[in-house]
Amino acid sequence: MARKTYRYSLNRRDAKLVGVCSTLGERFGIDPTFIRVGFVAAVFLISWEVALVTYAALGIYFTIQRKREVDGSPRRSEFDRMADTPKVRPTVHAMRTELDATDRRLMAIDDHLATPNHELAREIDALREEK
Repeated sequence: MARKTYRYSLNRRDAKLVGVCSTLGERFGIDPTFIRVGFVAAVFLISWEVALVTYAALGIYFTIQRKREVDGSPRRSEFDRMADTPKVRPTVHAMRTELDATDRRLMAIDDHLATPNHELAREIDALREEK
């Protein structure tokens, strides 16, 4: 089973420490090496404390955002989703595009059971008369 990737997941494939630089590079379309060089330059030009705090803050930020993304959208049951359906009849276009395959199959079964089949009734009557 393939792992689901989230928007704020830390990139572990190209990670050197935690994956902050590789994640930033992936998000902005920049080679992570340039971002790593930028962090090293910040260590020498600004302060190692600022660079370390920034790196740690970004790592914590990405972790918290990923957790919010994972926990933020709870899975609802089909029964709960049915309660959200509008009370008006949807259009044919909406039924074709917005319903998933299970809903369409259930609609087809309902249509088959609710629609009278006169041809089948005649065949059954013909079989009964033959005996």
